[in-house]
Amino acid sequence: MSLRNAVMAVLLDGPASGYDLAKSFDASVANFWSCTPQQLYRELERMEAGGLITARTVEQEKRPTKRVFSLTRRGVEALTEFTAQPRRPTAIRDELLVAVMAADSGDTEAVRASIRERKQWAEAKIARYERLRDRLLDGRTEEEFLAGAERVGPYLTLLRGLSFERDNVRWCARCLTVLERRGARLDTGT
Repeated sequence: MSLRNAVMAVLLDGPASGYDLAKSFDASVANFWSCTPQQLYRELERMEAGGLITARTVEQEKRPTKRVFSLTRRGVEALTEFTAQPRRPTAIRDELLVAVMAADSGDTEAVRASIRERKQWAEAKIARYERLRDRLLDGRTEEEFLAGAERVGPYLTLLRGLSFERDNVRWCARCLTVLERRGARLDTGT
């Protein structure tokens, strides 16, 4: 998947400035696709040159002029083509998993510290995703939202992000328990 497809998917919600797109990536899209602001702005330039989006300049009184981007018909068609393609599962590429795999050969305390950090990171993301879910639901039940919302894709990807981070927390807790028990056993020589 390319960054351009993620940008076009966000623009389905309507026109947005580069700043708004960066905030959207940070708040919701980051649970499945991340990019730096520099990558985002470079991609917006390429997408505009390719006719996938248009940009209009908006003058602001007390702020710098901004550019607001919108999907073109060609962009919608490209996104439709993308969604029609078959998907293969992606592989996990995570340096922490390599460190855990090698934990028995090295500094297990350093590995445990990395796992604790990952667990804290996942818990913070869960809290942020739950706040976003509450904003999306806006007092409605999930079923009411899903039955009446104009777009459900952002909510469904948010659910995946929540599930992923909750699983990360469970996995981290399990790893910490196992490694701490092994460490205690090795310390006592049993």
